[in-house]
Amino acid sequence: MSVAERMIAASPPPQALTRRRPLAGILAIGVWIAVAIGFLFYLGTVFDPTLFTRFGPSYLSGLWVTVSLVAVSFVCGAIVSVPLAFGRMSKNPAAQWASFAFVNFFRGTPLIAQIFLVYYGFGEFRGFFESIGLWGFFREAWYCALFSLALNTGAYQAEILRGAIESVPRGQWEGARSLGLSKLVIFWKIVLPQAMIVALRPYANEIILMIKASAIVAIITVYDLLGVTRQAYSRTFDFQTYIWAALLYLAIVEALRHATDFVERRLTRHLKR
Repeated sequence: MSVAERMIAASPPPQALTRRRPLAGILAIGVWIAVAIGFLFYLGTVFDPTLFTRFGPSYLSGLWVTVSLVAVSFVCGAIVSVPLAFGRMSKNPAAQWASFAFVNFFRGTPLIAQIFLVYYGFGEFRGFFESIGLWGFFREAWYCALFSLALNTGAYQAEILRGAIESVPRGQWEGARSLGLSKLVIFWKIVLPQAMIVALRPYANEIILMIKASAIVAIITVYDLLGVTRQAYSRTFDFQTYIWAALLYLAIVEALRHATDFVERRLTRHLKR
């Protein structure tokens, strides 16, 4: 008997493998369910309602700071992403390399390093910013966080936009040109609506990532949701303060996910007929 035949003879039959896999999956799910039940039971025993009533207004204030910071920076990043996306698709080598360098820098370096570079590094050029009237902007932690997040998400949104535009078949351009339409009309009326359907999910994922990444701004004294949570924990030393923050972050993400599902169903309802 050859070595291969011995290995085949020693291996368990396929029926045994199919029996083991469902059993292992059931055991794993059971363990996680038991852990979740135990965690919820523990929370119920140590729940302190006065904690949330005491810091509730602070949590709502921090939640508003988080939502407003992410919303404004996302819109600013979308504006920045338009010339970057067209620069990446341009045939001009200078535009290609400039946009490539920008996108790779902000996508390839940690967000916290970018925030520190703006918040601490720009202070070294205070005289220059005062001379051009921008020091009032960069001396505020909230605006530094906004500036950093906008540039970071602009780099990611540029790739999302570029990929969405390039996903539209070239036949759409050629068919529109045969009708005598200008390039601007073709892009605005034909290509962009199709590209936005493709980019909807990536844009939603980018916002979700920004919501979670925005917690970093608490390090530079921005009192967002995590910032007020750290402040509440320093006064109570109760880890429930972080649980409430996690639940609020989860609520934001779930609301955004359901909103994305609704918008996608509305925009693609013609494709299901």
